[in-house]
Amino acid sequence: MHPRLSLKNITKRYPGIVANDSINMDIAPGEVLAVLGENGAGKSTLMKIIYGSVRPDEGHLEFDGHPLVIDSPAQARACGIAMVHQHFALFDTLTVAENVALGLSGGRSTAEISAEVEALGKKYGLEVDPAAVVYELSMGERQRVEIIRALMTNPKLLILDEPTSVLVPQAVRKLFVTLHRLAQEGVSILFISHKLDEIREMADRCVVLRAGRIVSSVDPKKETEASLARLMIGAEPPVIREASGSPGSTVFELKHVNYEGTLRVCGIEDVSLSVRAGEIVGIAGISGNGQARLMSVAAGEANVPADAVKLFGQPVGNLGTRERRCLGLRYVPEQRLGHAAVPDISLQTNTYLTGDGLVKHGFILEDKARAFTEKIIERFHVKTPSSQKNAGSLSGGNLQKFIMGREILQNPGVLVVNQPTWGVDVGAAATIRNALMRLRDDGAGVLVVSEEVDELFEICDRIAVMYRGHLSPAMPKSEMNIEIVGRWMSGLWPNGPASQEGEKA
Repeated sequence: MHPRLSLKNITKRYPGIVANDSINMDIAPGEVLAVLGENGAGKSTLMKIIYGSVRPDEGHLEFDGHPLVIDSPAQARACGIAMVHQHFALFDTLTVAENVALGLSGGRSTAEISAEVEALGKKYGLEVDPAAVVYELSMGERQRVEIIRALMTNPKLLILDEPTSVLVPQAVRKLFVTLHRLAQEGVSILFISHKLDEIREMADRCVVLRAGRIVSSVDPKKETEASLARLMIGAEPPVIREASGSPGSTVFELKHVNYEGTLRVCGIEDVSLSVRAGEIVGIAGISGNGQARLMSVAAGEANVPADAVKLFGQPVGNLGTRERRCLGLRYVPEQRLGHAAVPDISLQTNTYLTGDGLVKHGFILEDKARAFTEKIIERFHVKTPSSQKNAGSLSGGNLQKFIMGREILQNPGVLVVNQPTWGVDVGAAATIRNALMRLRDDGAGVLVVSEEVDELFEICDRIAVMYRGHLSPAMPKSEMNIEIVGRWMSGLWPNGPASQEGEKA
């Protein structure tokens, strides 16, 4: 039997870097093959070559024993190749159903597509409203759209680039059941993930990329997470700092905040929360339960009555992001490209977006900006040949490290972060988490929204949970566990919204 896909000496070069260097790799029908590597190792480039969105400089591909030459994703889909991208390939101003239709052949009506989206969502635990406009959706909901769209093409080869990065554990479990079923039906699955436990559970085989080359191929079920991390990094992974702080006075406070949602975006209702100096407060919850509105209010992108938000005791609810930055608050949004960074300008130019002291009397201080950019690259181990490379040219994990470094290295008094380690490898995650805890130890207050519950327990002093726009009390980590957080994700904290609904019933 021929391999489903064969890669023969695939090489791809970019200015200053060889992304893929003589890659030889096969995947059999029904095999689940994990591709593991650090951010910038060349994984996403390789997947884009297979999907037809990037042409290799050297080498060729074979599919089911026949030469494969594809010039576009549309051709790839016609051959039976589907892909779920790490950076979502969705049109913000179109509905879910319209986005799905763009990836399908044939003359199915919008009503038929909407019905199938709903059916697949219920079947696989990936529910999303087909009539929702994409810009209204959270990152987790957008990821569901990508996965559903790929499944609707009935692929022979399914490429998954960080498919679980913003999915909650319940959705991940259902997705894995689906993927195992597809593999049993003969679908080959190429699977990129930085979550080593997922690779050990899901994959039949794991190839490790380092600096664009395959350095090993192993059975992940015979490896430990620690040994996989060593294979990926080529050294021992960084050690996470001990999470313990000595909180001081309140530096950031939300008091009975209300902010209306829309038909499809959850608002927030009577939310109160405080963050003290020298403390990290984490917020857990299933994507789409009001976290987006909460972050907008906290950062100053959405205005509320002045007294509803206080920063260092000063009412700031009516102030925007720039005014809050001047007072010492920094913000890292969930969406990297287009919100936290502009993809088509250089890393150095991106520092002007939020950098203090890089513009004076209307003049750009280029030398100072270059030095600051290079400091970020060095301190946060951002893999890029130059500070002048466009932000969009970086891998997702390296761009995340850059954005986090840009805000952390300006020593904020309060840092608000949405999904700090989304799509980053184990070494980069350790770097970011250590930087957050170091900032906390230096006396800053940090507010973190994360769908990585393990991450919250690793770095936070107190943890709260969001459910349908309501926020639970923020409890000391020592009084919480995974089971409690899971129950509270359904609104079942004492006197919580779901508890009260149950009592009424």
